[in-house]
Amino acid sequence: MSSAVLESKAADYDVEDVEYLRHGDKPLLARVFTPRGPGPFPALVEVHGGAWCMSDRKTEHLRHEFMASHGIVSIALDFRSGTETPYPASVQDINYAVRWAKAHARDLKTRPELVALSGQSSGGHLAMLVAMRPHDPRYSAIALPPGSPRVDASVPCVVMSWPVINPLSRYRHAKRAIAGGEEWGKSIVPRHDAYWRDEENMAEGNPMLALERGEKVQLPPAIWFQARGDEVHDYKDTESNFPGNEPQRFVANYRKAGGDIELVYIDMERHKGHSPDLSQIDGAFADMVKFVGKHIKV
Repeated sequence: MSSAVLESKAADYDVEDVEYLRHGDKPLLARVFTPRGPGPFPALVEVHGGAWCMSDRKTEHLRHEFMASHGIVSIALDFRSGTETPYPASVQDINYAVRWAKAHARDLKTRPELVALSGQSSGGHLAMLVAMRPHDPRYSAIALPPGSPRVDASVPCVVMSWPVINPLSRYRHAKRAIAGGEEWGKSIVPRHDAYWRDEENMAEGNPMLALERGEKVQLPPAIWFQARGDEVHDYKDTESNFPGNEPQRFVANYRKAGGDIELVYIDMERHKGHSPDLSQIDGAFADMVKFVGKHIKV
């Protein structure tokens, strides 16, 4: 499938909830948006935001619907919440989901090498963390069923929307906001505490600091979409010597390590402490489709 075909609007798509994993008596579902037609199609394992503790596979449906209507299988995940199970539980679920999608590629109208990752806010962090450390034994600890194909969680590209790329700096940024009388930090800090438990974990499960530590990680092509005026995700880490904000800092680190990454600013209203209105950014969705078409050749 050429990028021109990928960017053209598909006639329709189907939606189905599928159990991809189970913990005890609790199923984890993926809502799969599948373009109609024979395929194979590129696929995105989609990781929702919500400060690691909120939201579900349904929250960001406008993005999933756009992807499917433009020829991309969108696999929107539920995963264990930080209010229930701390780091790295959700990372394990997402790593498993990538391998599950590859193992079931034919049923999903894709191929294993066409399965990529996408995430928003804390989901962007999780998507990048899984992509950078696909073979980490902690993250890949959940085995596929016996007889499954031998696949890993490596991906050809990553799409991020305003990711919390440095959980430690954002935690301290939120605490400073509270000290300065800003309300948004009062909801953020408890969610960091619930998921991460301590600052040591925030520093360890941290794509920004992993690069600055010189950790050997995978660096698939990536794109970062960032809303203007979003002080919750686009801010200066006052404890870093880097002159720019966190998006520019991560991009510089990623490129220095040998990775290919784009940073795209978009115009949309952002209200601190509230989920963004995704109906405002069809243009960014179209750019996501173009990025996928550039890096995933069917």
